[in-house]
Amino acid sequence: MTKQEVKEELKQTEGDPLIKGKIKERQRKMSFNRMIQQVPQADVVIRNPIHYAVCLKYDIDNDFAPIVVAKGRDFVARKIVEVAEANNVLITENKPLARSLYENIEMNEYITVEFYQAVAEIMAWVYENKEVRQ
Repeated sequence: MTKQEVKEELKQTEGDPLIKGKIKERQRKMSFNRMIQQVPQADVVIRNPIHYAVCLKYDIDNDFAPIVVAKGRDFVARKIVEVAEANNVLITENKPLARSLYENIEMNEYITVEFYQAVAEIMAWVYENKEVRQ
């Protein structure tokens, strides 16, 4: 088989790389949009000034721990903060916690035990400030 025939066979068995790329791009956009829609429901955004942002939501009656509803780096982090500000979601800066949560907890997962103490302090601050705002 010639090199061209091998390429054509690969396209037929695995799909055209250009089409696969476009499909993945659309999937990324849809995922990004779904995540951004979750930001207004968050209780708090924990951020490193511009590089990392993690949104947490905690429903005392239904959840045993806070859930990461959105997270991002660089551009996505800036967009999360922008949407949070527009929707009056509390934002706090905690560089090590933001980075650790980003790297260790996946989207829509509960935080792990190692983060309970730090997140509990932030959630206490959140509920204190929510009472003052109302």
